Amino acid sequence: MTTIDKKEIEKFERLAQEWWDPEGKFRPLHKLNPFRIQFIKEKLISYFALNHKSLVPLKGLKILDIGSGGGLLSEPISRLGGKVTGVDASKKNINVAKAHSKNMKLNINYKNGTIEKLNFRNEFDVILNMEVVEHVANPELFIKKCSESLKKNGVMFVSTINRTLKSYVQAIIGAEYILKWLPIGTHDWNKFITPEELIKISNKNKLSQISTSGLKLNIIDGKWKADSNCSVNYISFFKKN
Repeated sequence: MTTIDKKEIEKFERLAQEWWDPEGKFRPLHKLNPFRIQFIKEKLISYFALNHKSLVPLKGLKILDIGSGGGLLSEPISRLGGKVTGVDASKKNINVAKAHSKNMKLNINYKNGTIEKLNFRNEFDVILNMEVVEHVANPELFIKKCSESLKKNGVMFVSTINRTLKSYVQAIIGAEYILKWLPIGTHDWNKFITPEELIKISNKNKLSQISTSGLKLNIIDGKWKADSNCSVNYISFFKKN
């Protein structure tokens, strides 16, 4: 059994050199990143009772960033003090991430592989699954292996897209075909997962939901914020029992 969807890997490998271009194909992730970083930082400071005044509040936390791509999230989390391991199934992505982090003088442990092949066991305090679960071939196996990789009382973030009519219109028709924010074919609506499905899979694998929040984009200023509406983008926060 595998979580790899070869078509998804090939899709992102074709774009590998554009990871750090804020106006390139990954522009939507660059726009989303400030929200992701702040959201993760605040949740972890609260959950682990960390020093919110510190410049490196996440110091001491072992953090696994799955589907780390070119390192857009791994790098700022590392700057906040986290001991980051970035994992991606695309070797091209990992090579881009390694080169960029070296230039930035950041110590991030990047690994080419999948969560089931790398076989981490009770190793991490935090797992980041940001915009990745909708691209894997087997979500149940993926979440199972994530749970096995977490320490007891460790936490996991899952940011993804709900499977609704609204998400089809906004995330695929709107973002890919009309606004051209994403390359056509970036997403497959049938692979989107509902919050209820995600919670059910997670509960089966010793992960209990702490919170789920919708994400909303202000199209005027281009900034993302938390929202009560989970009909399109949402982010869930889980704890390992």
